[in-house]
Amino acid sequence: MKTRNITAFLFCLAITASISTGSLIAQSSKENPVLDEKVKKFLSDHSRRWYDMNVPSVDGQLLYDLIIKGNYKSALEIGTSTGHSGIWIAWALSKTGGKLITIDIDEGRHKTAMENFKQAGLSEYIDARLADAHLLVKEIKGPFDFVFSDADKDWYKNYFIDVDPKLIVGGCFTAHNISTRGGGYGQAAFLEYIRSLKNYETTVNTSGGGLSISYKRAQK
Repeated sequence: MKTRNITAFLFCLAITASISTGSLIAQSSKENPVLDEKVKKFLSDHSRRWYDMNVPSVDGQLLYDLIIKGNYKSALEIGTSTGHSGIWIAWALSKTGGKLITIDIDEGRHKTAMENFKQAGLSEYIDARLADAHLLVKEIKGPFDFVFSDADKDWYKNYFIDVDPKLIVGGCFTAHNISTRGGGYGQAAFLEYIRSLKNYETTVNTSGGGLSISYKRAQK
C-alpha cells in the first residue's frame, strides 16, 4: 500500500511539473512522421529558391516554434508571397490541430504558393486567398490566436488596428522586417504604436530578417 501511495504521489508531481513547464502541450501535439518527412524534404529541396519576398529559414523556424509553444490553432498571414512562411506556419498548425488563412494580392505569387503548399503536403491546413489585404483584413471575422504580418510595410499599423479586436487575449501578433533601430517608416510607426499599448508585451528578434513578437494581455 505504501508503495502504491508513493507511486501515485510521484505521478502527481510529474503531472504538475509537466503543466508548469508546458510539456503537456507538446505531448498533445498531433504527430505525423510521414508529413514531417515530406515537409522537411520540400524545405530542403527548395532552400535556395525563396527569392520573392519570402522570410529566411531562421524566421520560418521561429514562427513554427511560437505556434507550437503557444498551442495556437487559428492563424492569419498577411502577405503570402510564394509560401515559405506559410509552410512553416501550417506545418506547426498541423501539430496543434489548427488552420491558416493567408492572403496575397498578386495572382502569380498566389498560384505559386498554392502549388508549393500542395507539394509540401500542407494544403488541407491552409486557406489561401487571392485578395486585397487592405480590404479583406477589415472584413475577415476571426477570431485568431496567431497573426503574421509581412505585406506592405506602410500599412503595418493599419493591419494591426484592424486585426486587434479579432485577436484573442493570449494571442500573438508578429510582424516581419522590424528593426529596433527604427528602420523603415511603416515598420517604425507600427513598432512605436504597439509598444505604446499597455495590453501588449512586445519584443524584437533580430536573428533573421527582424521579427516583432507581441503577446496580447487582458486589459487592466
